[in-house]
Amino acid sequence: MVVRIIVNLKRGVLDPQGKAVLGALQNLGFSSVKDVRVGKVIYLRLEGVDKGKVGGIVEEMCAKLLVNPVIEDYQWEIVEE
Repeated sequence: MVVRIIVNLKRGVLDPQGKAVLGALQNLGFSSVKDVRVGKVIYLRLEGVDKGKVGGIVEEMCAKLLVNPVIEDYQWEIVEE
């Protein structure tokens, strides 16, 4: 199965990459864009894992490596079985 994890900076955390993209878009004439937040998407292909245990495994991977809980929020979902 494939799991998609979407990681974003928490509200209130400065996003310099988002500000740079915002400035570039506005310089290109996209004046309707008022804010940009840049995050990341992680896809994991898991094999031999019981569907009932996926949540615990993904949560553990996020806590130990994939997400910095001090400055990032995340959500995950199974996108392919």
